Amino acid sequence: MVAADISKVYPKDTEAPAGGVDDMTRLLYLHEPGVLGNIKTRYEHNQIYTYAGNILIAVNPFQWSPYLYGTHMMEQYKDADLGELSPHVFAIADVAYRAMKKEGKSNSILVSGESGAGKTETIMMLMRYLAYLGPRSGTEGRTVEQQVLESNPVLEAFGNAKTVRNNNSSRFGKFVEIQFDKEGHISGAAIRTYLLERSRDKERYKLGAGPKSFHYLNQSNCIEVDGINDSQEYLATRSAMYIVGISEEEQEAIFRVVAAVLHIGNIDFDEGTEVDSSVIKDDKSRFHLKTASELLMCDCDKLEKALITRIMVTREGVITKTLVPELAIVSRDGLAKTIYSLLFDWIVNKINVSIGQEANSTQSIGVLDICGFENFEVNSFEQLCINYANEKLQEYFNQYIFKMEQQEYTEEEIDWSYIDFVDNQDVLDLIEKKPGGVIALLDEAWGEGTL
Repeated sequence: MVAADISKVYPKDTEAPAGGVDDMTRLLYLHEPGVLGNIKTRYEHNQIYTYAGNILIAVNPFQWSPYLYGTHMMEQYKDADLGELSPHVFAIADVAYRAMKKEGKSNSILVSGESGAGKTETIMMLMRYLAYLGPRSGTEGRTVEQQVLESNPVLEAFGNAKTVRNNNSSRFGKFVEIQFDKEGHISGAAIRTYLLERSRDKERYKLGAGPKSFHYLNQSNCIEVDGINDSQEYLATRSAMYIVGISEEEQEAIFRVVAAVLHIGNIDFDEGTEVDSSVIKDDKSRFHLKTASELLMCDCDKLEKALITRIMVTREGVITKTLVPELAIVSRDGLAKTIYSLLFDWIVNKINVSIGQEANSTQSIGVLDICGFENFEVNSFEQLCINYANEKLQEYFNQYIFKMEQQEYTEEEIDWSYIDFVDNQDVLDLIEKKPGGVIALLDEAWGEGTL
């Protein structure tokens, strides 16, 4: 016999069918155990999608199902009302597309969840269905929708990483705006990226040494992934670069920058002769400094000075401050992150120029793929920002699904039972509230030079 806390015992919906309900709002008791139990039941019956009103919940099956996403399935969901057929990602895209055509207004679809939940693949399914609904007619060569889909390998190569939860985890947020003309045909597209996590394993580019020779590649001991052929992935990336308009010369420049970032990571420091100063540690570090400066085509002495000093702008003027070895390492890593971030932004801009945007477009469908929530034993500042973004999205969900809906029920005096939910506003206040929030305090400490 097991003794249970009565406060943690919830009533069961005995009227629910054996296979569960396809819309969570049809549950007799809408509490967490009931919701999770229904999703589990449907998953056991090979139903990975479930509605919660007009929201779609997906459970990653970690296997591909061609039947579920083929053209025949697209044909079934075209012009079908939401709820008319079984829950599906195509149904969500179809509703957004028809609403855009009928009302002439732009729409957005938000895809959120934990890292490894399958968000990026879901985005691909949404885009393929939108391309099916509104293909651009009369075009030569690759269409806009093809170019958007084929840009993904490039973005993944420079924006994804292997983590403890996901072998191909998106370490950046992506908003794809697909533009349509008055007839509903795709006329252009734009990709915007957010929150690139720069503290991560960078893609392998061997330049005179194996990956284990580089500090930035050997910290996690997860260089190789079972079933992934790095050579094939590299060739696929190079091929995708050509498709999105990145020339041979530009590709070589990209890999020069990546190699320079790796060499920067191998520069170490020792204490200098002056108080609170540092110098390049040894010949090995100086080799990497020289190689990085050659790859970046910059002056080696100026690069060295930039690493071991910090320039502060104050009311009294510009102050150059020497750094101790520990802070020089922070400066080194900060430079590497900034270079890599600027490179990623350049690649995204190049893709957008290649795809082309419709200046006169008045309607679009935006698809947001936000970085997944993760919680490690040690979380970087970038991870804090990613998790904070997810908390903001959760607050938006709470606001529109729980707070505003239940307020409307109260105002209209509808007979209903209040639904408890976890309000994360306190967490958001801890991070963002001024003047005592975490971000405000970090800004203050940075301005005072104590970080």
